[in-house]
Amino acid sequence: MTINCKVKSIEPLACNTFKILLHPEQPVTFKAGQYLMVEMGEKDKRPFSIASSPCRHEGELELHIGAAEENAYASEVVERMREALGKNEDIVIDAPHGDAWLKDSNRPLLLIAGGTGFSYVRSILDHCVSQAIPNPIYLYWGAKSDCQLYALDEMNQIASSHRNIEFVPVVESAPKEWGGKVGNVLNAVKGDFDTLADFDIYIAGRFEMAGAAREQLSQEKDAKRDHMYADAYSFI
Repeated sequence: MTINCKVKSIEPLACNTFKILLHPEQPVTFKAGQYLMVEMGEKDKRPFSIASSPCRHEGELELHIGAAEENAYASEVVERMREALGKNEDIVIDAPHGDAWLKDSNRPLLLIAGGTGFSYVRSILDHCVSQAIPNPIYLYWGAKSDCQLYALDEMNQIASSHRNIEFVPVVESAPKEWGGKVGNVLNAVKGDFDTLADFDIYIAGRFEMAGAAREQLSQEKDAKRDHMYADAYSFI
């Protein structure tokens, strides 16, 4: 469905990452883990996960966009949003999209995010919290450095407040004072679990990371491919 939206706000999160709030002209019905397309042109639609959860978005749609200079695909969208905000113009989205939404299941959940793929798992986690879903939930968030873990305090607070939630941040390059895991996020997952046979697994990040997760976790940790969900799997 094509919908006009006002850009309500643009806030920096960290390391060229921005939180953008959109106010659609009509309510958008979506499921936790789905994404929207920002229309940049007639044949140019760019996908971004909806970071807000469907039960608590209050009519607004939240995006987290990593827009480093070398990533023109995303930085051009941020510039379009800034222009629309400054001129009070509409931007057009197409939503909802994606099949990797949160499934109704009693299985424990493993959420794996790379970089701004965190926005995808944030929607899922927030929905689980708001609905008091009791399943054990493990969230692994990998980034190149700790400055990219822009919601670190928020996630630590959620985990400390809910006995069924464990949050594990992983960075490739860490400062001396870093107390978390260092290295590749998939290696961290594999090091912490003997088997993932009983898990529902939700993954967001670069296509190569999602592909590697599917292969490594199914072959090495008995994860069931039909219980692994990622938007990337519709394309790879």
